[in-house]
Amino acid sequence: MASSPLPAVVAFTRVAHHASFSRAADELGVSPSALSQTVRALEAQVGVRLLHRTTRRVGLTEHGARFLEQVRVGLERIDAAFQDLDAVRDTPAGRLRITLPRLVAERLVMPRLPAFHARYPQVQVELFIDRYMVDLVAEGFDAGIRLGESLARDMVALPIGPMHRQVVVGTPDYFDRYGVPQTPADLVHHACLLHRLTSGRLMPWEFTRDGRDFEVEVHGPLISNDSEIAYAAARGGMGLTQCFSELAQADLASGAMVSVLQDWQLPFAGFHIYYPARDQLPPKLRVFVEFLREGL
Repeated sequence: MASSPLPAVVAFTRVAHHASFSRAADELGVSPSALSQTVRALEAQVGVRLLHRTTRRVGLTEHGARFLEQVRVGLERIDAAFQDLDAVRDTPAGRLRITLPRLVAERLVMPRLPAFHARYPQVQVELFIDRYMVDLVAEGFDAGIRLGESLARDMVALPIGPMHRQVVVGTPDYFDRYGVPQTPADLVHHACLLHRLTSGRLMPWEFTRDGRDFEVEVHGPLISNDSEIAYAAARGGMGLTQCFSELAQADLASGAMVSVLQDWQLPFAGFHIYYPARDQLPPKLRVFVEFLREGL
């Protein structure tokens, strides 16, 4: 057939069910004459009369009754398939793949994950720990979590935590031996632990003063591509590191580490969950975003 007969088949089954063109037309939201033309067109396509029509009643022909039994199974399966899609659309379920840095996983996600699982037991969360930005679509991720300032403009990005701040920290013993820097420029006289970016560039240390952001190139005895490695080295007295305040929070509170140059490091927009723009957000992702943002 040149075109799909499915709408005409549905029309035929409703007429057969009601034994009336007018009642079937009311159910389908069309006029009785339009419905009659649809059924006649179906009969013309198949070359067999399916309905007996009189001025008083509508009934099935022998071929029509057999045809109805055969198509009813298929239509019931189609209806069940749509109901299944409705269930998928409305019920959070399935695997949710998220790419994120270790710090975010440990501080923002993992503490809340048990409560999320209790609320949405049919959602399986897969956390992929990665320091680098990845192509969400190409790599098959539902969403990612990164600093808002690093995200592409074509992504939907929503904050999931408070403002963040960088700190320059070292051990009390280090500052006793080498002194406390009073300005970022003083860092040239200190052992600073360096971070290698994915581009291969050494990451400069960033500061803010009088509304102006600026960078300072530092030097030191260690280069790594992991902030936790650098922090561990600083905690061991090897030098200074610039890191997120959350990483050093416990040690700063206990006095094991000391923060300097606080007035030169202002809070900035924190971590965001991001995903490609789309008309309909999968329920599993929608509830995960809402859960992370609760109480923000």
